[in-house]
Amino acid sequence: MDRASRIARAAGDLVGTPFRLQGRDPSIGLDCIGVVLASLAAAKITLAVPADYRPQRRRFTFPHEALAAARLIEAHGPRLAGDLLLVQTAPTQVHAAVAVDGHRIIHAHAGLRRVVESPLPDHWRVLACWRAAANPQGATSWQR
Repeated sequence: MDRASRIARAAGDLVGTPFRLQGRDPSIGLDCIGVVLASLAAAKITLAVPADYRPQRRRFTFPHEALAAARLIEAHGPRLAGDLLLVQTAPTQVHAAVAVDGHRIIHAHAGLRRVVESPLPDHWRVLACWRAAANPQGATSWQR
């Protein structure tokens, strides 16, 4: 199974996990970044988010050099299973999700208090999309 498939499968396994702000442990709860990190971990990709991560940062993003070091590439065009998305849900709110396909995502839903699979809302603007390069040599991690 390739890395993108492992990311998508791991995200699917997280559906139903409780929501927890700043949550990074699936046994306790996850927020949107926690869903992405746990899904990547299943593909042996380790990322460390910036220490100043806050859920309501207008310009939150993963550093490009870190994504490149982890063999994650910026993707354009149709979204594929396992793609990592950064979306703008409101003028001052960004959110991270894992694509199931071109129209569905898995993400931590604060209102429902759990990780869900749902259609990507039409009013959410995709700011960035990253894709796991196919089977790079060895596992890679980065630190900011």
